[in-house]
Amino acid sequence: MLFRPDKLALFIDGANLHATKTALGFDIDYKRLLNEFQSWGRLVRAYYYTAISEDQEYSSIRKLVDWLDYNGYTVVTKATKEFIDAAGRRKLKGNMDIELAVHAMELAEHIDHLVLFSGDGAFRILAEAVQRRGVRVTVVSTIASQPSMVSDELRRQADDFVDIVELQAFISRDPTERPASRDLRHYSPDLARHRESSSN
Repeated sequence: MLFRPDKLALFIDGANLHATKTALGFDIDYKRLLNEFQSWGRLVRAYYYTAISEDQEYSSIRKLVDWLDYNGYTVVTKATKEFIDAAGRRKLKGNMDIELAVHAMELAEHIDHLVLFSGDGAFRILAEAVQRRGVRVTVVSTIASQPSMVSDELRRQADDFVDIVELQAFISRDPTERPASRDLRHYSPDLARHRESSSN
């Protein structure tokens, strides 16, 4: 039987991923990340969501967003809104959950596998909704940090949970720890099953 690779899409919650990699102390090479997930199947789209404040116009996040835009990612941004909290402190708000959820629901009928880079429990209902449409959901976050960066309810809802620590050698900016062989079974059970069935 001929193996048909899954059509998959990445949905990256930029703020959540930034917090995760900062907690773990490594930088992500976004070109390597894209290459890694292209090996999982037919990558239909890679979305990256982030809010940007006006004073970040020339900051590192702006440089990253510009690079991603030209290198295979669909970048979705919006301006942060400033508000004063109950204690009188200046705060910035820039939640991208609605944008990510709407795009995921729109794309669900065109993909087999949704990979969500976020540990935010608010996405549990999104995961459940796309699963009802027959889409497999993999959540990428970490339980290696203190505290854990992924909510229990999202992790339980996902078909697969991948700790980003297991991907680090494949997607980090420093490739010195990159393994010689690429046995993906330890972090991609679905892909391993496909490979085993295609070799039979």
